[in-house]
Amino acid sequence: MELQPPFRKIIHVDMDAFYASVAELDNPELRGKAIAVGGEGRRGVISAASYEARKFGVKSAMSGTLAKQKCPHLIFVNTDFKRYKEISLKVREIFYEYTDLVEPLSLDEAYLDVTENKKGNPSANTIAREIRQRIFDETGLRASAGISINKFIAKVASDINKPNGQKTVHPEEVLQFLEELQVNKFYGVGKVTAAKMYNLGIFVGNDLKKKSIEELVKLFGKSGGHYYNIVRGIHNSPVKPNRIRKSVAAERTFLENISSEIFMIEELEKIAEELEKRMIKSDTKGKTITLKIKYSDFTQQTRSKTKANFMQTEKEFFPVVKELLFQDKLVNSVRLLGLSFSNLNTIKKDPFWVQLKFDFDTKYL
Repeated sequence: MELQPPFRKIIHVDMDAFYASVAELDNPELRGKAIAVGGEGRRGVISAASYEARKFGVKSAMSGTLAKQKCPHLIFVNTDFKRYKEISLKVREIFYEYTDLVEPLSLDEAYLDVTENKKGNPSANTIAREIRQRIFDETGLRASAGISINKFIAKVASDINKPNGQKTVHPEEVLQFLEELQVNKFYGVGKVTAAKMYNLGIFVGNDLKKKSIEELVKLFGKSGGHYYNIVRGIHNSPVKPNRIRKSVAAERTFLENISSEIFMIEELEKIAEELEKRMIKSDTKGKTITLKIKYSDFTQQTRSKTKANFMQTEKEFFPVVKELLFQDKLVNSVRLLGLSFSNLNTIKKDPFWVQLKFDFDTKYL
């Protein structure tokens, strides 16, 4: 089955090793060296790593101790979110010169719908190249881009020619691209889900495509329907320029069920570190913290508490997490734990969605 027009033109722009690159920009003596942002201290966790550090296996969410073992000459630098936000705003100003349909995902990445754009340029590929050059000329930083007919494929494509590259997946190439794509490269498929797919003999998109929607839903729940659609190039989510974040979350599914509350505290500390990183990265604070518990029988329970003041760091909210864990006895062994923030410091107003009608053009180059 071939995809039928009209097709949108979506660009996903992703800054290359953003935090580390900003450190190199502000400290030229760090260029070309293995650096990690954050991560120092006994329980330090790395926020980002330069490409030189990544060659040694250093990556975000890794403990600083392990990173130093992998790369003994690793240089640690402090985070500077004020500076990251300053540069992020400059980059977004460039985006808005091309389209008002910009959906930021974080400080360092965004979707742009350029189906109809302010430059009147029919080539999304050319626009992406111009934007990347403008970013370099005006900030000194590099960015990569993915271009295709929907957000999902554009997001996957932006990773292919990193760093400082771009990849266009034309409408007529979409189905073959997805059929040949390794499932662990599908945006949203994590290590646990990928491992489950491998056990089922699903290694590339074409293997996934052979499964019926009923099989996929049975195997992966509501995500099964999502997998069924995306491998067929179906992903109709529009670029949402006025998206208001309502919650920030992090969770972990365990390979083996756990029943010890001591082990749960250790796991929740790791999840809390990731949640703090996401809160800081999105420049968000929240008043309500929720603990999500999924038991071995797949029943689910949530426990929440709202504080008077906004919280962002693990130091501020982890005492509340421990309160929630010990609030009631656990009814079974646990297969998943999650933490989320809601009641955020985002603008309290109803979103105003921009819905435009376009004359579509399938030309990309």
